[in-house]
Amino acid sequence: MSKKKVLIVTQEMDPYTELTDIAKTVRALAPYLQKNQMEIRVLMPRYGTINERRHRLHEVVRLSGMNIIVDDDDYPLIIKVASLPDKGVRMQVYFLDNEDFFKRKFVHHDKEGKPFDDNADRAVFFCKGVIETVKKFGWPPDIIHCHGWMTSLIPFYLREAYQTEPLFKDSKIVYSLYESGPENHIHEDFALKASINALMEEDLAAYVHDGKPDLHRGALQYADAVIIGSPETSDATKELLGSVSIPVLDVQGEEAPAASVEFFQNLLEEEVAK
Repeated sequence: MSKKKVLIVTQEMDPYTELTDIAKTVRALAPYLQKNQMEIRVLMPRYGTINERRHRLHEVVRLSGMNIIVDDDDYPLIIKVASLPDKGVRMQVYFLDNEDFFKRKFVHHDKEGKPFDDNADRAVFFCKGVIETVKKFGWPPDIIHCHGWMTSLIPFYLREAYQTEPLFKDSKIVYSLYESGPENHIHEDFALKASINALMEEDLAAYVHDGKPDLHRGALQYADAVIIGSPETSDATKELLGSVSIPVLDVQGEEAPAASVEFFQNLLEEEVAK
């Protein structure tokens, strides 16, 4: 039996970023999946806070050189990779790099704690860049597991902008929702900026609620399943989860990796049974 392919797309990961719920969860999950007969690849942004020398990042020339269009402007995409050993398991972590979006001294906020004005543009660049990079891999994932608001456009893009791409036609999309980040401070022109390829602003209606961008709500409309990543959930999140009819996994901490493996297997078995 061939190994199932799991693509982990995350905005953060220990040891490359500070220890948020996302960073810790991905750090525990990725090697666990690999140890349990799953083939994984991890993609994340290459923030300016990441020390390339310490973590031994190097450019993957065959994957670099693409341009990603964001709000009618072209931005070069550079792909870097690092090998992260973990108790006998060596994982490849790929970093999407661009000087305009990621070469700064902070991750999502400036030194005063204010979310960056271009966070919407950064999310669009990252999500489209991830999909184009996986196309270059030529690596069809069985599971695409997205972690955090910065990955929220991937379910939509795959189901709409890339719906004819054969590489993703059998992929199941899982969105991990976390109670953190500047997702509530995204500019109101988010839907316009996120309209890529032949999509229009109105196609992103799921990402707008009460006249404001709602990234988690949009992601869940296009995902096949959701994992609750934070131990505490707000009333708004509970209301949102109650509005969707997809499988939900509510497990955090040390039990999360094993529970996620079982969750993935059930999703894939359901697909086979159809």
